[in-house]
This record gives sequence, structure tokens and C-alpha cells, in this order.
Amino acid sequence: MSTRLPGAKYKRVFDRGRSVKGRLLVAWHLSSPDADRQAGVVVSKRSFHDAVDRNRAKRLMREAYRLLAKDGVAPPNTEWVFIGRAALGGRRCQEVLEEMRCLMSRVSRPRP
Repeated sequence: MSTRLPGAKYKRVFDRGRSVKGRLLVAWHLSSPDADRQAGVVVSKRSFHDAVDRNRAKRLMREAYRLLAKDGVAPPNTEWVFIGRAALGGRRCQEVLEEMRCLMSRVSRPRP
């Protein structure tokens, strides 16, 4: 099974899901019984003017999510859309991985 979220499901995550903001990225998530453990990435031209920088940011986010899903850190039955912020530029994969792990732990915590 692929960890990539199909393009048709992005709108569903944005419409029904909730967001969590971090320093490097914003994570939208939607948990439902029929959801797969998949993620999509979005990087805007406004934040990253050069295509090379946008593509690197997307690769970093995809790789970080792939590693988290492989380790079982990503919650099951949850679809994600990660939006890269300008602070993501020049970061290493380990930093993005830690940011995603922190955002996922904030999502899985029960609300007061």
C-alpha cells in the first residue's frame, strides 16, 4: 500500500479535518474508520519561489512521513495533508521528522 494520498482526497481532508500548526509545517488530519494511513504534501510558490526548493521541501516531507509510517508512529485510519512553511527551507530530514512526530503526538493526545 502506498503512503501517498490521492489528489481526490485532499479536499475531503481540508473540508472535514482539523489542523495543527508547527514551526516548519501545518498538518491537516482526518481520522475515520474507512481512512487509510496516507499523506499528501503541499508547498506554495509564495513560500518557496524556486521549483527546486519546492520539490526538495516536498521530498523531505514525504520521506519523513514514510519513515514515521514504517515505524508505526503515524496513527492508523488517519489521512494527512502537510503544508510546508517558509521555515522548512534549508532544514534536514531529521528536523522535519521530529516536527511531524511532535504534531502527531499533539493530535493523538485526548482533549481536555
